[in-house]
Amino acid sequence: MHDPYEAFRYVAFSRFAASYVLAIVGSQVLSATIQWDVYQRTKDPFAIGLVGLINAIPVILLALPAGHVADRFSRKRVMLITQIPLTAAPLALCVFNAWNPQGVSLLVTFSLLSANAIALTFARPARASILPNLVPRSAYPNAIAWMSSLFETAAWVGPAVSGMLIVFGVTWAYLASGLCLLGCFGITLSLPNDAPREPATQEPGWRTLSAGLRFVFDSPLLLAAMTLDLLAVLLGGATYLLPVFAERLGVGSIGYGWMRAAPALGAFAMAVFQAHRSPMTRAGRTLLLSVAMFGAATIVFGLSQNFWLSLAMLVLIGASDNISVIIRQTLVQSLTPDAMRGRVSAVNQVFIGASNELGGLESGVTAKLFGPMLSVVLGGLGTLLVVAGVAAKWPQIRQLGSLKELHPANETPSKPDIA
Repeated sequence: MHDPYEAFRYVAFSRFAASYVLAIVGSQVLSATIQWDVYQRTKDPFAIGLVGLINAIPVILLALPAGHVADRFSRKRVMLITQIPLTAAPLALCVFNAWNPQGVSLLVTFSLLSANAIALTFARPARASILPNLVPRSAYPNAIAWMSSLFETAAWVGPAVSGMLIVFGVTWAYLASGLCLLGCFGITLSLPNDAPREPATQEPGWRTLSAGLRFVFDSPLLLAAMTLDLLAVLLGGATYLLPVFAERLGVGSIGYGWMRAAPALGAFAMAVFQAHRSPMTRAGRTLLLSVAMFGAATIVFGLSQNFWLSLAMLVLIGASDNISVIIRQTLVQSLTPDAMRGRVSAVNQVFIGASNELGGLESGVTAKLFGPMLSVVLGGLGTLLVVAGVAAKWPQIRQLGSLKELHPANETPSKPDIA
């Protein structure tokens, strides 16, 4: 019998989930607030694109070393160390804005954002790769579904809270972000300690750093899933332009907060649904259809002149994206040996994290050149072409069946672990 709450039977997972929720709420409040703050001060969509570029550069340059660090050192320790600058950045923005109510200079804002982005680049592989050590393999799909559900819950709560707090000033939103991340640090301290996976004598040469990249390129399923998400998000992402669309629809900061929250609200509903249903038996076909739905909803959003229709399309964008996220994350965790999960998670971060942020830059540039509506519509059309291209290039993704049958490449399938 399928147990929808299987992962929560393990105390370590429950603690990890609580710290994760606080981390995501804090980072989402920070992200939504900075985008609103920068756009209100400049009224320039290209400035919002620069926020995406600043977030993308550390991912592109440092993700592979970050993956090696997650495999070489204690993942819990890496998480704790990175949470110090992650907490300090929003609290510093809070103090600077309280000290200067007219607004902090863009140089200071972008400098603190850069420090935050570097810390996030090292935190993500450690956080992603520690999860399989907290539950038995039989609980992977359920744990990943719940982590996705919790992520989406936090990701819609964060922007909604941000939109409400911005009414009173961005200082309060930055303070809320810092307090959430401080709470995350405290709960992370209670997680079980983990040991390094590689010998201490191993040097972090290029061969070691690039092992995760080679693993992904040698796995058609992983490469297809990551490529699909990379190009779809790069072309079809509309969230960076939401301050522009909020102004276009005349809904103010609270409306902006709900628009930022809407994709996560849709993803949350879909994640809860998936956690309560039996694992999908035709995962590849479902993945392709979900990304196609993401592209179609993006097109309608770009054309919409009505706030409620726009909100509905954002909910649909989040729901369809969640399906692909769960399938991709399950592939990453199930097909990768434990000793390489940090580096493969880092490659996943390059594919997905960088595309999210570079998608923001692409949206800002195209909106500056062609206008926000055409920027989003063309991105949605590009996403539909990407789905067709990936399905033709990698037939393995079309043939992917049950996620329960997956196992690391160097292991044979085994009976489910019993806690």
